This record gives sequence, structure tokens and C-alpha cells, in this order.
Amino acid sequence: MHGEESLLQDIGLSIIFATVLSHIARVLKQPLILGYIIGGALLGKEMGFGYVTNEASIELISEIGLILLLFIIGLEINLAELAKMGKAMFTLGILQFTLSVAFVYSVFPFFGLSIGSEKFDLLYIAVALSLSSTLIVVKLLQDKVEINTLSGKLTVGVLVFQDIWAILFMGVQPNLNNPEILKILTSVGIIVLLIAFSFSVSRYVLAKLYKACASSPELILLTSIMWCFLVCGIAGEAGLSKEMGALVAGMSIAAFPYGADVISKLIGIRDFFVTLFFVALGLKVPLPSLEVIGLSTAIIALMLFVRMVTIAPVIIKLNKGVRNGFLTALNLAQISEFSLVILALGAGFEHITPKLQAVILTSTIIASVLSTYIIMFNHNIAATFERLLARVGISDQTEESSKEGKGSDGGHGGHGDGMVRDIIVLGYFRIARAFVEYLEDLSPSLIKRIIIADYNPAFKEELTNKGFQWAYADLAHPDSLSHIGLHDASMVICTISDSFLKGTNNNRLLSTLSKLAPNAKIILTSDEPGEAKKLVSDGAQKVIVPGVITGEFLYDYISRGMRNNERVV
Repeated sequence: MHGEESLLQDIGLSIIFATVLSHIARVLKQPLILGYIIGGALLGKEMGFGYVTNEASIELISEIGLILLLFIIGLEINLAELAKMGKAMFTLGILQFTLSVAFVYSVFPFFGLSIGSEKFDLLYIAVALSLSSTLIVVKLLQDKVEINTLSGKLTVGVLVFQDIWAILFMGVQPNLNNPEILKILTSVGIIVLLIAFSFSVSRYVLAKLYKACASSPELILLTSIMWCFLVCGIAGEAGLSKEMGALVAGMSIAAFPYGADVISKLIGIRDFFVTLFFVALGLKVPLPSLEVIGLSTAIIALMLFVRMVTIAPVIIKLNKGVRNGFLTALNLAQISEFSLVILALGAGFEHITPKLQAVILTSTIIASVLSTYIIMFNHNIAATFERLLARVGISDQTEESSKEGKGSDGGHGGHGDGMVRDIIVLGYFRIARAFVEYLEDLSPSLIKRIIIADYNPAFKEELTNKGFQWAYADLAHPDSLSHIGLHDASMVICTISDSFLKGTNNNRLLSTLSKLAPNAKIILTSDEPGEAKKLVSDGAQKVIVPGVITGEFLYDYISRGMRNNERVV
């Protein structure tokens, strides 16, 4: 009974400290994760007051948060979308890890840093620095609504491959002293069998079970959680990671229509356990010495450099865009929780020294905090790198796209058939995509007048095949807009509100467009009616407010339905 009371007290203190410090972080405009970690540090006995006495139980509970997070990630992974990336995603997933491990393993000795004397220390450092934090990345990208962008999909794809690499390494760990190819192949085979089993059961058993309980949302949720922990248990018994089991469980039922409902119900539960995860991370923070801080700083710097040189060039070479290359590298600039698990196992096998564990733990925590700022400002940082590469001739604005943007008349937006492309749509996001579909169905002749400018070259082929003209443009930087024929445009439309614009806002965009397109009618998008009025007063011809349009549609639809009913009566 005493143990239960201690556990409840520790959980209560963890939530209280995390909440108070996250409120302070919010007021100071800092990431909430920082508050969770500092809360844990203050509760721990290493740097804080030593209030939490049952660290093992807190860590166990926080692990549930990691399992639920990976389950939700699995639910959100659209295998069809990943399959469309095909060779590019596979190539990136293979090269990121292998190049990173090879680079760190080769370069780290030249740093002259002494961490330990065990023969596997260098291998563990290389593996640890090659894995990124799924928990931090997905949470922050979800908060920024960037999980479904191309860079977000590339990021999640790399994380999936990293999880697989981590599982493979964990399968090899016990045999490092005497590695046997048969045991390694056995581990790989078990992973393949787990995936085949999960997808088979979900297709032939779970599908019918979901259909039978479709009228009970609670039972659907409970069934989903049951499936998650069942697959986790099977993975654990098979010698794999429970986290890997959670990911596979989510992916195996992602195709069901109930996936979105399960996600919405699990998010609140997940956030509770995830908070405890970061508190538990803070509990482990050792009292840092100058030596440990120095080593950790060097390791973080190396990790950041490795992300840039092993991710961005590969994505650029795969024609996924310079900006997307740097965004993906920046999104992955932290050290994974899996690294801590791998190090803990390595310590148990006596592969590494305790000093290495302390240094990597400190590096992980510092990198976790630093990463929140990197992802927060990822577009600004990526734009800086993009400009630097543009100076040496590497950019998304190739000679071909520049010619397309200028048109055959030397910059007047001309088209090969004499039709002038005088309507320019900036950004290819939700509203723009719906607009394109309407044009295809209702006014295909208008397509020949439209240029769609976006920084993501992945849409170029799709839009070109439909008859539109694609041009590269970064809305945050006026220089990239000057080549797309704005000067002679009759209408410029931006369908992206400030919530989704990166590195700029509609006020600054309006000022830029007024100079570059002096004769055009400028149409913008805003989330708030008050902001829309200000934009109109500043010179916009029209401002779309999606919420207002939706409200008007609902009112008209309901009113029309009521009038029809009255006539029937």
C-alpha cells in the first residue's frame, strides 16, 4: 500500500511541477517541453529537491506515452502515400542512417575527445547520433500543422526507417562480442513475420470486429487500444521492441475509416503520458560537470552537421527540393529516445562505459530543448541555407522553371498558344487544390490563363499534366516572386492564411505584391474577419475568410431546407 501511495504522490508531483513550469514557459514564449524537462530536473535527486522517490515507476508509465504516440503515428502513416514516394523514400531511409553511422564512426576519433575505453563506445556513439526523436518531432510538427507537408512526410518516413534500423541494431546487440549472421537474419525475419501477422489479422479479423461494433465508439476505441498492446506484447515476446510493435499495430489498422476517431480520442491520453515521459527524462539529468557539458556540446554540434550532410544533399539529389532537404534535416536535429534505450542495453552487456551514458543523456536533453527552437523556426533557417546554396548555383529555380515562369514572351506570362497567363495563384495548399478541381470540372479553358507558384517542386509534374503552369516561388522572399510574371498579372490570388504562411504574413505579402503587380487585383485569405477588413483597407481587392464562407453556406443550406419543408406542409 505504501508503494502505491508513493507512486500516486510521485505522479501528482510530476504533473504539478510540469504544469506550473510549462505555464511559466508559455508566458516566456518558450516551448512547453522545456517546462516538462525542468520540472523533472527539479523533482529529481541529481539536480533538484529529490521529491520523486519512485523513478522506475514514473519511467514505466511514461513508456506508455511513447507506445501510444507510436501507435498514433502508425495510424497516421499513409502507406499508399509513402509508397508513392517509392524509390526516393527508400533511398533516403537507407542512406541517412548508413551514411550517418559511417561518418560519425570515421570522424569522431579526430575530435580528440575521450569518453571511455570500452571497444564498442565509438559504435554506440555513431548509432546514437544517427537516430532522431520520433516523440519530439511528431509532436512539434503536429503543433505546427506540418506533418502532411512534403518535408513532414519525408521526416516521418526517415523516422520510420530509423525505428527499423534501431530495432535491427537492438537485435544484433547481444551478439556484438560474437556476431553471427544467422542470429541477425533471424531478427530481421521476426520483424517481417510481425508485420505480415499484424496486417493479416487486421484485414481478416479486425475488419469484421470493427464492423460489428461500429455503433459503439467506446468499443472501437477499446478494441484499438487492445490491438496496440496485443501487438506490443507479441513484439516483446519475440525479442523486439514494444515501441516497434505499437508502430506496426497502428499502421495495420490505418486504412480503416475509424482511424481518425481513434486518434482524436487517444490524443488527450497520449499527452498525459507524454508529459510524464519528459518529466522522467528530466529526472535523469545529472549534475553537469564542465567536462560533460563540453563533450555534450561537441556531440550536439557533430549531430547537427551530420544531419545536414547526410539528409539535405540526398533529398536535393532526389529532386524533392532544396527547401525540403534542409527542412527535413532540421526537423530531425535531435537524439532519439531509442538511443537511450540502446545505451541502457549496451551498459547491461558491458559494451560501454557509464561516462558515455551520462554524456549521451546530457546531449539528448540539451538537443531536445534546442530542437524545439530549430523546428519552431525551421522555415527561416532553411531559407537562409537555401539562399547560400543559390549563390553557388544550386536552387529549385532551375533554368527550365525560370523560362516557364517568364513565358515565351520574355517575361509577360505568355503561353505557347498565344494565351497570356495573367492569373497567378500563390501557394498550392487546401483551398488552391479545391480551386484547381473546380476549374478542371467547370472551366477547363481558364486553366491556360493560370500560373501556380509554389516552393514545392513535387507538384510540378501533377500541375503541368493538368495544363497549369508551375513556377517556383517562396512567398517569404520577394526576390523569388519577381520572375513569375507578376508585373503583367491581372489577378494575384493567395489562398493561404497567416496560420500556414511560413516566414511572412498577408500584410507583408500585400505590400510586396502591390509593388510587383501594380495593375493586378489582389485576393488574399485570412482567418479573422477583423484582419480581413484591414487587408481590404490596405489595398486588397478581396479577402477570403474560410470560416465566414462556411457559416454562410450552412445558413443558406439549412434555411433552404426549412423553406422546402414548409412548402411540403
